Amino acid sequence: MRDGIIMKIGILTLPLNTNYGGILQCYALQSILRRMGHEVIILQRTFSQPKYSISTVWYYCKQLLKLAAGKPYCFKLYVSDEQNKIISQNIRPFIEKNIVPISRKCSNTKELKNEIADMSLDAIVVGSDQVWRVRYSPCISDYYLGFLPGTNKIKRISYAASFGTDIWEYSLCQTINCGKYLRLFDSISVREKSGVELCKKYFNMQAELVLDPTLLLNTKDYDSLLGECDESDRQSRGLFCYMLDRTEDKMNFAKKLADCHRMFVFETMPELETTPNNVDNDIKKCIYPSIEEWLSSFRKASMVVTDSFHGTVFSIIFNKPFWVIGNTGRGLSRFESLLSLFGLQNRLLQSLDTKTNNMADEIDWEYVNKMRLSLSERSLSYLRKALIH
Repeated sequence: MRDGIIMKIGILTLPLNTNYGGILQCYALQSILRRMGHEVIILQRTFSQPKYSISTVWYYCKQLLKLAAGKPYCFKLYVSDEQNKIISQNIRPFIEKNIVPISRKCSNTKELKNEIADMSLDAIVVGSDQVWRVRYSPCISDYYLGFLPGTNKIKRISYAASFGTDIWEYSLCQTINCGKYLRLFDSISVREKSGVELCKKYFNMQAELVLDPTLLLNTKDYDSLLGECDESDRQSRGLFCYMLDRTEDKMNFAKKLADCHRMFVFETMPELETTPNNVDNDIKKCIYPSIEEWLSSFRKASMVVTDSFHGTVFSIIFNKPFWVIGNTGRGLSRFESLLSLFGLQNRLLQSLDTKTNNMADEIDWEYVNKMRLSLSERSLSYLRKALIH
């Protein structure tokens, strides 16, 4: 609360589609703000959908031209609303039950500005996840609250915002404009050490390092979403393989590691990737498992192998032995920053070879949990102060 008054806070994050980590970080941040006594609403900024196939073709052509010219680019899979309802049918119930209230969908800046104008918000929290990464953003200036007039009294806060990489991907124009908007923020925090450095170097702004909001909740909070753990889960000898960019090399590594530990490999992902061809021709195999099933996979796993940031996060939350396959294309600095906070840098694999890595290394969970508690308290302190001052 601010001076004893309940604040009405909007959370502006990336679209809640089929990204397990993105959905759960939103759920966690919302939960934390509510525990502080505030009223919270999620602001839905979505991608605008092309109406004709020619638009999609032209979109990809422009991105290829940007790539060839060495300029910031972004490849996104556009699916129709009807297709999205099918592939996310198991995920939507979690969002509809646990991430409420939520605004109307705003597919452009004007719609977002008009939607917020009717809400009487006291503050907008931008974050978490890669909200400041151009290639993942519906409109990067919106995530610096560029649509708010400079005289607007709404408190502007970023919580655990991420650039996703330590390489600067903004154009000169984006750098100038976003820097101008960021200077209007009341408090700035980022999720990675590289983010602190990027804010200083390109915006001349000081940002505080905080934890991803999913790490502010504890295991019991996530267990409450799943119910009791049955006996078969307790006796599981499974290696949970969670890969965003699935390759034959990665899967072979997971299988070899599982064999070394006498485990079986299991996954919780669609049978087919959501490529345009798969979505058009075999959409039933592109349907995502539920949030609860994904979370349960960490709880019942005996070990985890992942190339995902939030796959790493939830391995830490559930205290599961894990190995991370560096995902350079999606941003390696995110993993390095996260793991260094807990002294777990050795969990980031430099090669996919069980012989060249010390796969018998154990994790000191007592130390990790102690550090997590300390970092959580510091992150929560930042959020409270940001809202009060």
